[in-house]
Amino acid sequence: MIAVEVQHFLGRARDFLKGMELLKDDLTEFRSSSGLLGIHCAISYSDALRTGMGCADVSSEDHRSAAADLKSRLASRRFEKRQGANHLERLLTKKNRVAYASEAVKEDEIVDIVKRARRFAQWAEEAGKEMKIEGW
Repeated sequence: MIAVEVQHFLGRARDFLKGMELLKDDLTEFRSSSGLLGIHCAISYSDALRTGMGCADVSSEDHRSAAADLKSRLASRRFEKRQGANHLERLLTKKNRVAYASEAVKEDEIVDIVKRARRFAQWAEEAGKEMKIEGW
């Protein structure tokens, strides 16, 4: 059952990543979309990892707790390559600004979000494989 849930979140993460990549070249038109897709890509990768490491409920109104939970689970597994959790943490701090702020998010901020989302996705893919997460 866990493998099915991991695959669900993993599929969603990869979908958001592809969407972000398709829109990132036209930030004039798709600035907010690119940013939110990058952030949600990271959230879904985190959900896949955390589910695979035994988290029973990944839903949360405050996704910032996901970064702390991920760090804790990585530490308990003695997984040394934890830098991805820092990318997640930084991305999550941008979510409300991109989604709800009244002023437009600057292009350089979105470029940073896209870069961090890519890095987190790459890290998560490697981490899931290295930890042999069921369903990865």
